[in-house]
Amino acid sequence: MTREKSVACRHHPDAPLIEDYRAGDMICSECGLVVGDRVVDVGSEWRTFSNEKATSDPSRVGAAQNPLLSGGDLSTLIEKPSGGNADIEGFARTHNSRSGMSGADRSLMNAFREISIMADRINLPRKIVDRANQLFKQVHEQKSLKGRSNDTIASACLYIACRQEGVPRTLKEICAIGKISKKEIGRCFKLILKHLETSVDLITSGDFMSRFCSNLTLPLSVQKAATYIARRAVELDLVAGRSPISIAAAAIYMASQASEEKRSQKEIGDIAGVADVTIRQSYRLLFPKARELFPADFKFAVPIERLPSS
Repeated sequence: MTREKSVACRHHPDAPLIEDYRAGDMICSECGLVVGDRVVDVGSEWRTFSNEKATSDPSRVGAAQNPLLSGGDLSTLIEKPSGGNADIEGFARTHNSRSGMSGADRSLMNAFREISIMADRINLPRKIVDRANQLFKQVHEQKSLKGRSNDTIASACLYIACRQEGVPRTLKEICAIGKISKKEIGRCFKLILKHLETSVDLITSGDFMSRFCSNLTLPLSVQKAATYIARRAVELDLVAGRSPISIAAAAIYMASQASEEKRSQKEIGDIAGVADVTIRQSYRLLFPKARELFPADFKFAVPIERLPSS
């Protein structure tokens, strides 16, 4: 076995060497003799500061490997030469067509990008994006939803991921951040659950109460009262057949009207994504039993008998 020759200063063989990456030299710390040159800097090409909110480190190694892609997205592309050499251009074109990303991976990448864009629009965390990507990958591999566009499947996967992660969003919210209609997302949602044999927890009015009240800038006391009203309404079977979103909206309207922080049906409807008439219909079901719906410790700014009847 041959021993690799180490670089050292011939005058001070025991002196530590200083690596000057800017000049590409290795310098003796005792006498300054350059004992090696053409040193390659293996660090990042750009500086990354702690207060910068960059999504990736701009180093030479490129992007992280994506396990959801076949081959991990480790493809090599040859740049088109600037000299106009037809032979080299032809070789680059042929090589890129053979070694570049496959059509299936390209389709997956476009869908993952669309999911990430939609998630950013409503500030969803990364774990929901990852789950939605995995769901889309499973659907794509099964090829069970032929005829459905990738955008429709991506929107449905994001809706399912939100519910499975315990932070559900309404179909109208998903529709607003994508390009697909509410009806199409709903149909695709049911097909994905059927073909993947997966499930989602049933949504309740409490799943939306905190977010709706926060967006309406309502105090915690009103939020707690609205949550209690919605839960009691379900226990008393007052709102059978009504969606959890419309129940939550009606409960918020009732709690706010009894407090000093009043919100109109239109304001609540804009946040909850339901029509004014839907809130009004659900509220009419709650109003006759209003005395049984409020928590005992609620401080009324408006007495129950003076609450609006519709």
